Amino acid sequence: MIPATEPVQGNDRATYQQVLAEPRFRLLFATRTLAITAGSLRITTYSVLVFAVTGSALLSALAFGIGFLPQLFGSLLLGSLADRLPPRALIAGGYALECAAALLLALVQMPIAASLGVMALVALATPVYGGASSRLVAQWLKGDAYVLGRSLNNIASSGAQLFGLALGGAVVAALGPHRALAVSAALYLGCALALRIRLPRLQPGEFGGTPDGARGGGAAVRASLHGAGRLLRGHTVRRLMLAQWLPPAFVTGAEGLIVAYAGGHGFAPGWYAVLMGCLPLGMLAGDLLIGRLLRPPTRERLVVPLTALTGLPLLLFAAEPGVGVSSCLLLSGLGLAYGLGLQRPFLNALPPDGQGQAFGLLGSGSMTLQGVGPACFGAMAAGAGTGGAMALAGGAALLTAGWMLTWHPAHSPRKEHAA
Repeated sequence: MIPATEPVQGNDRATYQQVLAEPRFRLLFATRTLAITAGSLRITTYSVLVFAVTGSALLSALAFGIGFLPQLFGSLLLGSLADRLPPRALIAGGYALECAAALLLALVQMPIAASLGVMALVALATPVYGGASSRLVAQWLKGDAYVLGRSLNNIASSGAQLFGLALGGAVVAALGPHRALAVSAALYLGCALALRIRLPRLQPGEFGGTPDGARGGGAAVRASLHGAGRLLRGHTVRRLMLAQWLPPAFVTGAEGLIVAYAGGHGFAPGWYAVLMGCLPLGMLAGDLLIGRLLRPPTRERLVVPLTALTGLPLLLFAAEPGVGVSSCLLLSGLGLAYGLGLQRPFLNALPPDGQGQAFGLLGSGSMTLQGVGPACFGAMAAGAGTGGAMALAGGAALLTAGWMLTWHPAHSPRKEHAA
């Protein structure tokens, strides 16, 4: 058994060094970061491959997004398994499944519809092993250390996605798409082996599972639907999930219009990439500053102002600004650090026997809405123009901040779930 570090409790401020001193978290953190890099490489390469075969921009875009949209259904139908199956086997098995899918795409010539089906099936499983991993992080990191652990995961996710996209272009150019997919499979295999060898095997009582928890596919689906319904019926959990889903979806909706806005306003070639980089750069800065410098109660008090900050800069696009003012997108990214102030209340509101499913539902719902957001605001741009649609996205984020202001101190979340 790998020893745990001394937890950080209460309102004490943790440090990133303390979080990374927990060896089990380091293992999950490193493998998750590597897996995100592998996923970005696989998604980009697969999209390129589909376009090369079909010449269809629509199918290429569908190939890019097919790994995200089915995740919500996977969470609803299979999410309870995150709390019922042994986490080491579940997480390592999830990465092994990703490896097998990438190898299948690399080695087997199949119709586009079949390959899309493979990607969709893998996406169904993602919330299950992702939820199990998040549950372990919540179990091993206490107090503010848990919040900073989430912050580190956010920072690493942004960096790994950008690196994976860049790596995809380089590897495809050097090796071709099929070998690039094989590289992605090798990265996933490394994650699976590292977890299988290094992650301790937990007994059912240690991770919340039950010996008969995985018996029968129908029972698992019924338990998952029941668990999701219980989570979403809880007022506190439901509103905290919505608060973490909506502003990123609105900001992503505006982000999806940057290319069209830059092109329509005659910006110099390449400036759209600079503007798109402002959001993740702001996100990284926000997580570092808010996570490292502020105490937990201060982060929680700043949730509403930071949520408003995600939307306020976007309102400026109603005036059709030039390049300089458009860089205010950096501030919208900075405001997304509001989520750090919701991590502790969200964890406290969860039922002890449903944390894995809750984390899977939180992640899959966020991914789904971030896929829907660009489509919705893209449709609005047909009537309001790209600047007007981006301003509407900002207004929606501000309305979310206003909704948060109406919250009243909640009663005990444990009692709510026991009811």
